[in-house]
Amino acid sequence: MTVARIAVLDYGSGNLHSATRALARTGAEVEVTADPQVALAADGLLVPGVGAFAACMEGLRAVRGDRIIGQRLAGGRPVLGICVGMQILFEKGVEFGVAADGCGEWPGTVDRLQADVLPHMGWNTVDAPEDSVLFAGLDPQTRFYFVHSYAAQRWEMPPSEHLAPPKLTWADHGGRFLAAVENGPLSATQFHPEKSGDAGAELLENWVRSL
Repeated sequence: MTVARIAVLDYGSGNLHSATRALARTGAEVEVTADPQVALAADGLLVPGVGAFAACMEGLRAVRGDRIIGQRLAGGRPVLGICVGMQILFEKGVEFGVAADGCGEWPGTVDRLQADVLPHMGWNTVDAPEDSVLFAGLDPQTRFYFVHSYAAQRWEMPPSEHLAPPKLTWADHGGRFLAAVENGPLSATQFHPEKSGDAGAELLENWVRSL
């Protein structure tokens, strides 16, 4: 059996140790790297992220991570973003009234959740489509671990006659927001799979098996 090779992109943001450990439990060969050649050659690329949108983008650009993501996707090579690693895939993030450009892989803006209590911290269910690859085999009442105050709250990519429609997973905290997106080779989750116990482990196994 072929072992999947996963690169975890090191751009100064994210809990690299927990992400690496969680991926290693799937049986994958995992390497933390900022080397573009290693990141481009891997079977899958995981993009973590914690903290402020603008700071994550600054770190990502410093290692040419936005180009790495774009090059992988241009070749149909899988990428998985997690937490702020999901947020930076959108066109723009707005925090405290200040806008910052993202990678622009998806149109739309990441902004503050419309909730009385922030951050949204703790366990929450999600509403995943039946044909989801990431959530395959998981009970609809499964809970995942979130820590965030910002999210994409609308899906703004227009339908395409030539591409399969993306699989959108939603959650609710003061209003609906995108908890996960599966769009061809590009997938992302707003929650933390590596902190979500057995459910998160199963989701990562689903992703690794799909590579």
